Amino acid sequence: MKKSLQVAGAYVGLIVGAGFASGQEVMQFFTSFGIYSVLGTIIAGLLFAFLGMHVLQLGSYHQTISHREVIYKICGRYFGLAIDLLITFFLFGVAVVMIAGSGSIFEQQFDVPPLVGNLIMTAAVIATLCLNVNKVITVISSITPYLLVLIFIITGYSLFTSETSFSQLNALAETQAASAPNFITGALLYVSYNLAAGFAMLAVIGGTMKDRKTAGWGGILGGIGLGLLLFLINLSLFMNIESVQKTDMPTLMLATEVSPIVGILMAIALLGMIFNTAVGMLYAFTARLVPQNTKTFKGAVVIIGLVAFGASFIGFTTLVGTVYPITGYLGFVLIIAVIISWVRLRKKS
Repeated sequence: MKKSLQVAGAYVGLIVGAGFASGQEVMQFFTSFGIYSVLGTIIAGLLFAFLGMHVLQLGSYHQTISHREVIYKICGRYFGLAIDLLITFFLFGVAVVMIAGSGSIFEQQFDVPPLVGNLIMTAAVIATLCLNVNKVITVISSITPYLLVLIFIITGYSLFTSETSFSQLNALAETQAASAPNFITGALLYVSYNLAAGFAMLAVIGGTMKDRKTAGWGGILGGIGLGLLLFLINLSLFMNIESVQKTDMPTLMLATEVSPIVGILMAIALLGMIFNTAVGMLYAFTARLVPQNTKTFKGAVVIIGLVAFGASFIGFTTLVGTVYPITGYLGFVLIIAVIISWVRLRKKS
């Protein structure tokens, strides 16, 4: 169970990037649908649990060292090649977005030039990637409990301090810009996007485990953790929709309202989540190109990390607008492939 919990923490840490933890994506995909957003978070949590379970088990079954093996197994030779190339491109793109995002947080919260933030994040990611994969999993999973505690504090504060009536909150929430036509589509798109982002590293994490059952429980517990985080963040935003509706990082604003110290802690948590995602994406990208646990791998990490650092100066907003739209479509393809693979394995067993 201890190993499953560690994998669950890594799963949560990998998926919870800057947009998730900051509340901005939660606002667009869930909170904007008012009370129905609660159902959306439940749907998303169940999907995260099922898909995470099976991807980790696939990685364990095939003893994956790169996402390539799993992709070719579930998508076939030719279609798998196209998906493999798209995922590989996306891994690097998200890593670049995360580095750029760290510069934005340093500038907004600490009044430090973005260059400094980008450089610090790049150096931290490169240093971490020079460790072996099991140590990377430990690093990624360690920040998750810290974030959960902060989100519980913010949610509790939101519930006890909100004075607006439920009907008013619901009406205000439904006026927010949504990224989907309804709460079901919003939940599906959100899971789709995040699966595309986390698939490669999940497959690699699964490949480090001999026991498929342990890997599967890691996915289930991680999915439940993601669903819980979504529920709590969504509830916090809903209860304070008046004050957060025009904020880029709503959970950071709520944390600062609780206390300036909590605000600083939340900013650190956001940087931690960005770090987690950047480490996961860049590790999986490098593992796709170069064999792990070799001197060549570490050299490639340094070179790729520096290239990502240079690309981050394109700008956070521009990068998000360029890289992210592809992921929803890619994620839907992966979800369908994972479900078909699960059905086939069930028939065999």
